[in-house]
Amino acid sequence: MTSIRARLFVILLAATGIVWLSAVVWIQQSTRAQVAEVLDRRLQESAQMVASLIARNGGIVGEGTAALVHAPALPGAAHDFARQLVCQVWGIDGKMKSGSDGAPAVQLADGPQGFSEREVDGVVWRVYSHVDAASGIRVMVGDARFMRDRLVGGVVLGLLAPAVLILPLLAGAIWLAVRGGLAPLDRFAVALARRPATDLRPLEARGAARELQPTITALNGLFQRLHTARERERSFTVFAAHELKTPLAGLKTQAQIAAIAPDEATRTRALTQLAAGVDRTDRMVRQLLDMSVAESAEASQGPAQDGARLLSDVAEGLAGLAQARGVRLRVQAPSGLWRTTQAALLAPALRNLLENAILASPRDATVEAGMDLHAGRIRFCIRDRGPGIAAQDRPHVTDRFYRGTASVPGGGSGLGLAIVAAAIERMGGDLHLSPREGGGEQAELVIPATD
Repeated sequence: MTSIRARLFVILLAATGIVWLSAVVWIQQSTRAQVAEVLDRRLQESAQMVASLIARNGGIVGEGTAALVHAPALPGAAHDFARQLVCQVWGIDGKMKSGSDGAPAVQLADGPQGFSEREVDGVVWRVYSHVDAASGIRVMVGDARFMRDRLVGGVVLGLLAPAVLILPLLAGAIWLAVRGGLAPLDRFAVALARRPATDLRPLEARGAARELQPTITALNGLFQRLHTARERERSFTVFAAHELKTPLAGLKTQAQIAAIAPDEATRTRALTQLAAGVDRTDRMVRQLLDMSVAESAEASQGPAQDGARLLSDVAEGLAGLAQARGVRLRVQAPSGLWRTTQAALLAPALRNLLENAILASPRDATVEAGMDLHAGRIRFCIRDRGPGIAAQDRPHVTDRFYRGTASVPGGGSGLGLAIVAAAIERMGGDLHLSPREGGGEQAELVIPATD
């Protein structure tokens, strides 16, 4: 059942029915006990009254069936509970002295004084026996068990009959109450449906139903996150357009110089600058794509790949850049130590760290890359011998398009560490940057080994 309104209606109706049924059962039991108590007291009082009358009148005159006392017929039509109370008077010697009209011919009870039950001629009788030793008699007053059951049944039926009539009315009242109670939710849904997609202002929580307050708070938080994401995308687009415009303008200039160069040396220098500009533009485009993947809402899952092999492949892809910069690459990663299904996130992070380390390292320096497992976490460590990160730049190096104070103009886009931070955050890991002993920088990627 997907409808909250229908679910509430069914729950409330079922709860009401259960309460009503429980009340009927409880009243039935309580009524049965109280009726039994009242009727038992009636039997006891009747027996004692008959014994008292007999004693006051000097006892029973005569014995046997000739002395039976027959009550006169009741005036008017007979009713359902007529002639159900019977009385017998027996002598201590076991002979019947007298009895009321309708009383069985056999003794109703044969036990001591008090209450008892006995079946006579297919009818179960509830009997109270009163022994009067002074008068030498035993008075027995009883009523039929089925009459008690009919009396209790009549009371219960009197409760069920109104219930059958009231329950449909109660169901209608419950339905109207549920519909009215959920009306604020319907109005809230209509207000949201009419809200334009560009309107990310917080919803007004004042005056709203208390049950809607958590939803409004959650939606306001979502609107705030959407606003932040939209502003980030807007700024990203502006920065990307600006960063691409500069190298493209440079490429156009170098191409024009090469076209009108008066000599071979000028043309060669222009073509060299043109190739370098193409490389920078290619790196920036690749980094923009990496950033898009790192911040994508879709999980980057793929076939499981060996972590060591992934690191080696990234290093091999940057071997040409390292050779051109005169930098050596040293990779130490044991094969088979760990496998990951998030290579689409991890590979760009490793590539940007290694690329930054190569570009920052002086000629003849060595960039070290390694992987190890400790305490259930995989650690990738990249070390270089470059100038390192200035203290004032450390809080901002993972911001997009941020360039440190030591950056060379035109040397980078300021996206590398931002890509690394975004990718590792998506993987549930951490990025740690710290100065390396003896000079340089050390970057560590710490990732849970449960991937």
